Order: sequence, then C-alpha cells, then structure tokens
Amino acid sequence: QVRLLESGGGLVQAGGSLRLSCAGSGLTFSNYALGWFRQVSGKEREFVAAISQSGGRTGYADSVQGRFTISRDNAKNTMFLQMNGLTPEDTAVYYCAARASGLSIVLFTTTRDYAYWGQGTQVTVSA
Repeated sequence: QVRLLESGGGLVQAGGSLRLSCAGSGLTFSNYALGWFRQVSGKEREFVAAISQSGGRTGYADSVQGRFTISRDNAKNTMFLQMNGLTPEDTAVYYCAARASGLSIVLFTTTRDYAYWGQGTQVTVSA
C-alpha cells in the first residue's frame, strides 16, 4: 500500500522559511514523479512544484518561482520543499503527491495527474 506522509509545516512570520518533507512507503520512489500542491479552505487545490522521476527536471507555479525549491532523495524515499521568503498568501495546507512514471524527465502539474496523495500539512504565515 502506497503511503505519503508530509511533515515540517507550522507557523512562521512573513519573510521566514520552512522545509517540508514527504516520506513515501510502499513504493519505489525512483519510479515515481512527484509534486507539491496546496489548498486553502473553500478553494481548489493548486499546483506548487513538481519534480521528474529522475530529479533532473523541476517546475514551479509562477507564484512561488524563485522562492521555493523542490528536491528529492530517492535513496531515502523522501521529497522536500524548501520555502523561503514566505508571505501570508502562502498560507495553506500543503500536500505531496506521487504517480508512477516511466518517463524520467516528465513533469506533472495537475491534480488529476497524480494517483497518490498525503494527508497534508498546515503552513501558516503571519503578517
């Protein structure tokens, strides 16, 4: 059974940083493309960042480009999202997602692309 577990969320002041982690079990991480999404209550879940199966390609939403960095450690079945320069607009529940991929450089950026989801971790940025 595939499971994804996010951690690292919390409360931070504007301008601060957080590092989210996503630990996977029940899957061989290196066979999966991964992504981060976020959701504010009452709004649709939105794409934040994606990383290809190999880790060789990354992609970001315009709103986080230059502030957030996605990375992965396949040996440890873990993905990360380093978030710098946080603003109150980054407040949301952050979810990690995974999908099997035989294409090592493809990025997936929509929710329907992903088969597996974590339970989410709350990030709150105070003004």
